[in-house]
Amino acid sequence: MTLPPYHWWRTVFFLIPAIAVYTIVLGIVSLLSTIVDRHGHMAHRCARLWSWLILRTTGVRVTVKGGAPPADASYVFAANHQSFYDIPVMFASLPFSMRIPAKASLGRFPFIGWHLRFAGHLLLDHKDRAADVLKKMQRMISDRACLVIFPEGTRSTDGVVLPLKGGVFLMAIDSGLPVVPMSISGTRQVMPKGRLMTCPGDVTLTIHEPMSTAGMTRADARGLAGRVQTIIAGAVS
Repeated sequence: MTLPPYHWWRTVFFLIPAIAVYTIVLGIVSLLSTIVDRHGHMAHRCARLWSWLILRTTGVRVTVKGGAPPADASYVFAANHQSFYDIPVMFASLPFSMRIPAKASLGRFPFIGWHLRFAGHLLLDHKDRAADVLKKMQRMISDRACLVIFPEGTRSTDGVVLPLKGGVFLMAIDSGLPVVPMSISGTRQVMPKGRLMTCPGDVTLTIHEPMSTAGMTRADARGLAGRVQTIIAGAVS
């Protein structure tokens, strides 16, 4: 009988327990911080530390290419999706208070779900109307936060950037926020979709120039998605 490789044992008996501890401890600190910080900035610092610890423990080295946009505005960061590690890479690398969209039902899950709920992340319900989503976006903007989206809708199994869904760009167009395309390379080798094993590795995060949505209407969402996909795919290796 062939034994699992070393990194499987390392993942199951070291990384998963370590990440569970990070999640519980920083989840509690994050929740307590929302008592005094209703804008969620302290909770985001907990999320950044959580991300840094995960990358450090796993042995993931991140190289950032391109410059981050000015930090005095809110943006919608749109990235390709290869792995669970995409979120830690972005949260640890970007100097912004970040929010993610998630199903409203996730807000009931212990620690991570509670963090999403109380730290100002966009918990969306299928019953939400465009006006409801816009109101949540405006609340996020008032908190001086940015939104991270994965417009492919799922993780790529082979690294090829899948067609981007135009619907998610409606949030940027309706709220008038610039879209910042981002290309992530290397996280698929760290932890591919469907594999319970992580390996140390090098990851590159490329930050592209912001794309203005000023003057766009909802009918422009699909065209915007196509342009963003071309930019992202051009820097994914």
